[in-house]
Amino acid sequence: MQRRAAIYARVSTGGQTPDNQLLRLREVAERAGFQIVEEYVDTASGASPSRSGMDRMMKDAARRRFDILLAWDVSRLGRSLTQLVALFDTLRALGVDLILEQQGVDTSTPADRALMQMSAVFAEFERAMIVERTKAGIERARARGSQIGRPPASDALIASIRALRARGMGMDKIARELRCGKGLSQRICKEYDKEAAEP
Repeated sequence: MQRRAAIYARVSTGGQTPDNQLLRLREVAERAGFQIVEEYVDTASGASPSRSGMDRMMKDAARRRFDILLAWDVSRLGRSLTQLVALFDTLRALGVDLILEQQGVDTSTPADRALMQMSAVFAEFERAMIVERTKAGIERARARGSQIGRPPASDALIASIRALRARGMGMDKIARELRCGKGLSQRICKEYDKEAAEP
């Protein structure tokens, strides 16, 4: 039975063209005897959270429109190991195989399936290392006496917010007037309003 294939291509900017990727992947599909059912193309950074072509492709994968996905190389699919592993896991769960032309990866083979499983281990390791480095960085900063997070508002600023609120000024207008964050203005104003409402 002829396998149904989808092609995914991505370029980073409008000045680039996906034509070379598409031509090569069409050749791969033809040589393997795949029936191409759809081509998905994005013009977006690999790190971009919103890619319409990728979104459509994943929806069609969930609908079982194709059995195998062809991409030029792994960098076309994503920029982080964690992002890629999530994609590989989703495709595997949907029963969709993956061919990465430049890396010579074909997950319909046992060896390449094992390679994809190993990538999940490395992604977990990457996440653990990021958490560990972040915690260590925060502890070093605290040991040096550095302020973690936003510095506290000064007494003078708090007094100014309360004074303007007492004159009936709105929270957002106070933030603009004093050039402070809206969140700070709202918090101080709500505290003032609560106090003013008490008998």
